[in-house]
Amino acid sequence: MSAPLPDDILVFERGWLSANNILLFDGAAATLVDTGYVSHADQTIELVRAGLEGRTLTDIVNTHSHSDHIGGNAAVQRSFDCRITIPEGMHAAVQQWDEAALLLTVADQRGERFSADHLAHAGETIAMGGREWQALAAPGHDMDALMYWQPETGVLISGDALWRDGFGVLFVEIFGTEDGIGAARATLDHIARLPIRAVIPGHGAPFAEVDHALAAAYARLRAFEEDGARIARNAIRACTTFALLEQRRVALDDLPGWMARVPLFRIANARFLNETPERLADWLVDSLEKAGAARREGDWLLVA
Repeated sequence: MSAPLPDDILVFERGWLSANNILLFDGAAATLVDTGYVSHADQTIELVRAGLEGRTLTDIVNTHSHSDHIGGNAAVQRSFDCRITIPEGMHAAVQQWDEAALLLTVADQRGERFSADHLAHAGETIAMGGREWQALAAPGHDMDALMYWQPETGVLISGDALWRDGFGVLFVEIFGTEDGIGAARATLDHIARLPIRAVIPGHGAPFAEVDHALAAAYARLRAFEEDGARIARNAIRACTTFALLEQRRVALDDLPGWMARVPLFRIANARFLNETPERLADWLVDSLEKAGAARREGDWLLVA
């Protein structure tokens, strides 16, 4: 079912290397929620400029700190001279440009440094597109993430806290630093209490089937609770697919070394799987091929 969005909300569904970009219009002004990955910045700027149709982009608002949501911040700000608002929990990492805290070096991803002009706090309201949106804490995938809820229209901008078929990787469960499963469940419980008419997720098309999405998300949480190895495999598959989307291909012979070198893969393997890098690479290739996400061609693993 297509989601019933107001006419003054425009969603660019981007795929999986870049998160969705959301333009919210207020007369001659507009706010952009999330800016995609750094390598897609030029495309993001083109999409935003076309969507503005002569309006002025005054603000960027981020749902959370991951590279596919903040990667275009610097380039978009240069192009449109707009302000940047981030969740308050991101502030130290962004201010110091801590690439480990932002998961860039940890997951072998890239980003361009930017500075925040304003901080968004859970529980406050933010003006976007001529309406007041409530900033809601959305820990789990990112412990400092925020969702944005508009009560009059019933629209929820969920970031990666809820997709049509699940939610984003629970990174803190990989690192063993916090209770990501409990946090994600609390976020889903909060979503379940809202009278939502439409969800704009960080990835995938906007949707109205909230009960179905919540059921899928709760089922995934239960599976993760029953078998922690599922969390590790989910993270390794997702981040490898991300890298393939950027690089287009990876040498098969390089995969074991990559599994051993990248901190996220190394930690996930050590905590949950205890495989050699070679066996882990073999499993990964088979898993991605079965899922239709990649294919072998000669000495290379190619994005499907």
